Amino acid sequence: MIDADRKKLDNIINKYDGKEGFLIQLLLDLQSELHWISKETIRELSLRLKIPASQIFRVASFYKAMNLSPVGRHKVCVCMGTACQVRGAQRLLDTTESKLGIKSGQTTPDNSFTLNRVNCLGCCAIGPVIVVDDDYHGRVDSKKVEKILGRLASDS
Repeated sequence: MIDADRKKLDNIINKYDGKEGFLIQLLLDLQSELHWISKETIRELSLRLKIPASQIFRVASFYKAMNLSPVGRHKVCVCMGTACQVRGAQRLLDTTESKLGIKSGQTTPDNSFTLNRVNCLGCCAIGPVIVVDDDYHGRVDSKKVEKILGRLASDS
């Protein structure tokens, strides 16, 4: 664990010192700060909090909001719900995978992008939809995807 991450971990642990029932929130705080929860972080938490590593892993792996592998600086989600599917979501996913050079569920080697497919984003009226860094883009086609990703790649 690098020193900067250890300092962040220390600050988060200290925030919950003496409190009970804090593990989920502590993990969410770590996720927010470090962007993922490594095995090394789980081992360190286990030692410091005197909680079995298996228990920490069980909690972290249960919640979809917690990542146990590195994620990119930009998070891209393609909605694959029925309304988006009939409006071309598969083409969007194919274009996105091709543009990024990764498959859904993967992160680019430079940790710039993580791509995921989701079952429904609840934006059926504006489908197909992609979400990039919490920004929703509706009625998207392949050209718009390339433009959005191109803009982000040039910012990185």
